[in-house]
Amino acid sequence: MEAYYNCLRCKNKRVRILTRDGRQYEGVITDVDRNNVYLRTDNGSVHTSAFWGNPFASNQILTLSLFTLLAIALI
Repeated sequence: MEAYYNCLRCKNKRVRILTRDGRQYEGVITDVDRNNVYLRTDNGSVHTSAFWGNPFASNQILTLSLFTLLAIALI
């Protein structure tokens, strides 16, 4: 639950998210639910679930499970 409340406090702010597997993501948290955080990224080639993002598009929404979050930092 702590990750959920941390994400809520950072909603609509630019953040860097570190996951348990060592990956880093940067973007703006657009929404949070009890299971996921939704991050708007500037990178058009993000991988979300089973789908690859459009490499020519920008501002993709990346869905991350709250369970995988290790740290969130405002940038």
